[in-house]
Amino acid sequence: MTPEKPGTKRARPRAKKPREKLPVAILWHQHQPFYRTSLEEEPRGAYLLPWVRLHAVRDYYSMAALVAEFPNVHVTVNLVPSLMAQIEDYVEGGATDLWMELSLTPASDLTEIEKEFIVGRFFDADWENEIRVHPRYAELLEKRRAGVAFTDRDLTDLKMWFNLAWFPPEMRHDSLVMPDGAKVGVGEFIGKGEGFDDDEIAAVIERQIKLMENVIPIHRKLQDEGRIEVSVTPFYHPILPILADSDLATIDATGATHPPRFCWPEDARAQIERAVSFYEERFGSRPRGMWPSEGSVGEHMVDLVADAGFLWMATDRGVLEKSGEHGYETEDPEILLRPYLAGKRGNQVSVFFRHTRLSDDIGFSMQSYADYDRAAEEYLGWIREGFARRVENPAERVLSIILDGENAWGSYRNDARAFLRGLYRRLDDDAELVTTTFSEFVEGNPERGIAPHPQKEQHEVSPLFCASWIDEMGSPHGNDLNIWIGSPEENRGWELLGIARQRLADSGATPESHPDAFESLYIAEGSDWFWWFGDDFTLPTGGDWMFDWLFRERVKDIYRHLGEVPPEVLDRPIIREQVVWTDDEQVREIEAGVILHITTDRPGTVRFSTDRWKTFEERALQPAGDVMALLRGHAVRIGPFDESTWGVEFTFHREGEPEQVGTYTVLVRKRDPETPGEGG
Repeated sequence: MTPEKPGTKRARPRAKKPREKLPVAILWHQHQPFYRTSLEEEPRGAYLLPWVRLHAVRDYYSMAALVAEFPNVHVTVNLVPSLMAQIEDYVEGGATDLWMELSLTPASDLTEIEKEFIVGRFFDADWENEIRVHPRYAELLEKRRAGVAFTDRDLTDLKMWFNLAWFPPEMRHDSLVMPDGAKVGVGEFIGKGEGFDDDEIAAVIERQIKLMENVIPIHRKLQDEGRIEVSVTPFYHPILPILADSDLATIDATGATHPPRFCWPEDARAQIERAVSFYEERFGSRPRGMWPSEGSVGEHMVDLVADAGFLWMATDRGVLEKSGEHGYETEDPEILLRPYLAGKRGNQVSVFFRHTRLSDDIGFSMQSYADYDRAAEEYLGWIREGFARRVENPAERVLSIILDGENAWGSYRNDARAFLRGLYRRLDDDAELVTTTFSEFVEGNPERGIAPHPQKEQHEVSPLFCASWIDEMGSPHGNDLNIWIGSPEENRGWELLGIARQRLADSGATPESHPDAFESLYIAEGSDWFWWFGDDFTLPTGGDWMFDWLFRERVKDIYRHLGEVPPEVLDRPIIREQVVWTDDEQVREIEAGVILHITTDRPGTVRFSTDRWKTFEERALQPAGDVMALLRGHAVRIGPFDESTWGVEFTFHREGEPEQVGTYTVLVRKRDPETPGEGG
């Protein structure tokens, strides 16, 4: 080594400029179908299902309150207006649901049918994480599985635990102070455990309503403080590209066809404008962003969003992959994480494309970790390694993570608190990542080191592919709209709705002259009914018929509010009648003409025969479940069967089990002549 000369100064190494942080935009989407059975009925028992109330108790308040614990975490919460309207109906209108009414009815006053319903449906929750963690609730579950009759004391405790188990962890052992100053907690009931009375059940439900009272206020408070952004969806959660023109809907499943054309862009515009007005009344300003229902977009609906004054909307990377003239290489983070601009010059809206895997990992995968804090660290490690360190200028890109903020948490232990807090705690002061809302990313926030990204500098994407957040299972690769259109049941729904819509137009009625008729129309245009039509999804409880019935009642109401008698065709169910076979409820026989829906707890295949194993067929078990209650399983649908079929024999090959696990038989009997040929 050559010695330095006297007086020589060594040059100091130049300090390496710190790498800028990658903005991460998390959006929690909060939505439930519109469960009210009629707009005219008394509020008592007006709701067919309890999920608005119970998810408000477990998720809607808590997901906002969790963000408040971490000062430098900013997220977007998407509140669907029809969800907020239902919450207000409980709080201000005194509405109840069937499950609440049964909870409040003394066990001694219940009919036998009501008792059977309670024993059958008041365990609708994740058995491992929401039932078996409570000793008395677990005891009652095992009693049901053993077929032991329930006493009145059992029924009372069951009603109590069904309502108690949905309270978030923070309220089970302590009381939280609400924005209106009220304290809400159920620690004394959790501690008691059993031997409840009717007054205690009523007290718990009163606390549920008090918590619901504060759902919208906590979101407004956090938005006013600049901690969250509240975005919206068109009012009743319709699939905008289908409303605007069903002929342009992307359907690619084998055998799928378009229904008779449904083309009412004025309805799509009304659903958007009503959402804007509803939001403005509750939050004091116009919404800046939109998560279109199911992330469903298309070039032909961009003007509708831009005309309403929205700054941004979001969808899935699968849409970007198919957009433009030649598609986009979405595996390249430089391309996927870029902010885009859609629409015609002078009437454009920014579009963000969610990272599908990272979004779905939170909803469907991370709950399997034994250590949730480690899961949060590993999750952020993927982001740092795969995105923050791969893009050239991280501050010029944004990673979008968008998913349900309500349905996944029952499948996590302790409602995912360890995972969510672990995630937020790290993001609160991460050296490589900074959370942002979408509006904050576009407009900039110098105090948080987030540069502005004005629309004039964003990359234009045209045409915007017509698809949703999901690629229907079994269809060719590429996101589509198959979940809501294309199958015979889905197309029948659109056909019946289209006929009613045309009748409304022909009558000369307007939203001003016949507001109730148009309200019923807008409800019927919601996506949720079509989600349950077809073979895409089926409730393990066999409850698809409820969504079918709710849809047809809203279509009937269009005619009723015109002073007309609804067509008789609307009395006939769209969904074919089905019987559900489960591991716990093994049906022994079904009627001819009925579909057998076989549901089990693990993936794998079902091998079945209808001619005593002379011939057989094997089908894969597909994921199935009630996303509202998180009743998850794997299922196949077989049938319908004609009267010449003696029965069905089947065996399972479940993953992780021997090749064949038992043989099960379901006999097919001749149909009762008084039983309709279809229906739920």
